[in-house]
Amino acid sequence: MISQRHDRFRNFVFGLALALMIGWILYIGQNIIIPVIASIILAYIVTALAQYMRRIPAIGPLIPSPVRFAISILVIIGIVGAFVWLIISNINQLLALAPAYQERLLGIIQGVWRGFGEEFGFETEPTWETLRRDILGGVSLQSLIGSTVTSVGVLVGTMVIIFVYTGFALAERQAFERKSKRLTDNPDDARRVIEIVSVINTRIGDYLATKTLINLILGLMCYVVMAFMALDFAAFWGVLIALMNYVPYVGSFLGVMFPVAIAIVQFGDWGTILGLFLALTACQVFVGSILEPSLMGRSLNLSPFVILVSLASWASLWGIAGALLSVPIMAIMVIILSEFDGTRPVAVLLSRNGRIPPKRHIRDLKDEVKGQPIKGGDNFILPDRDAAE
Repeated sequence: MISQRHDRFRNFVFGLALALMIGWILYIGQNIIIPVIASIILAYIVTALAQYMRRIPAIGPLIPSPVRFAISILVIIGIVGAFVWLIISNINQLLALAPAYQERLLGIIQGVWRGFGEEFGFETEPTWETLRRDILGGVSLQSLIGSTVTSVGVLVGTMVIIFVYTGFALAERQAFERKSKRLTDNPDDARRVIEIVSVINTRIGDYLATKTLINLILGLMCYVVMAFMALDFAAFWGVLIALMNYVPYVGSFLGVMFPVAIAIVQFGDWGTILGLFLALTACQVFVGSILEPSLMGRSLNLSPFVILVSLASWASLWGIAGALLSVPIMAIMVIILSEFDGTRPVAVLLSRNGRIPPKRHIRDLKDEVKGQPIKGGDNFILPDRDAAE
């Protein structure tokens, strides 16, 4: 009995030490690990888009696999390039409007303070000059924008590295099935490995592709609202809202607050500001409560508490990049854990209501035993099934 307790305590200490070491490696190696993880996620999205393209009636099956992958890559490059172009093209306009925005913001603060001063009897202190000098005198929007311009160059370089990694990851998929067969001398074991990995990758790709589509729809809806209300930089905010929607709760909140903050310094009319706030909130509610559940079902059945803890953990490790990647990483982990008997209880605990999709590879194997052919095709992501076309 004492020996068993000692073993449990020892395993706990070893597990804790391993977790700390992994966290430290993730922190000090973030400049290498972040582009690698981003490229893997991007490879999943590209592969899923290529498989969806194959399902297009009539013409889909006729498109060769390399062409479908090339089109998918070009679509992703186009979206990323459009976002970078929006940042660069709006820099000059933002630099020109920055002083006016700053003056309007100072005027709003002064008006609010005067209102409180009349209510509580503050007559002369603080003065407008004191407010400007002590609170906002050291704030320069132009300096902040200048540092943003420098960051754009770093972003472009990082994206180039990510696309290079993605290209190699997609090229590696062609040799995956051959490598899997050489992992063991037993053909049945090798086939089972291929089945499990293929199903896991299918679910991951479906989730990431569907989530990306939902984000693009949300960004487009918000862009239409902001363009209708003549908000400055509406296209940029639309793309940013789509990107931030990868982060549940916090991303939706910031996706409303950022455009509203610009509306405050641009319009100054509280009726217009309130209208923009309600319209953007309605878009977020529609996508989050109606569109996303109908399209994704239980593919992201994560506990809100788990999502917030994951967001805080990855953001503390990797900053903004960690916040954006936190939920996709957790979703991938839950998908992988749910496919194995030993780790499926962990996936259940991480889920919102304990209901997670059944293990697909078990179902497929049962179908084959009954004499029904296993539906490979779209279910095989990494193995080189498209080479047979």
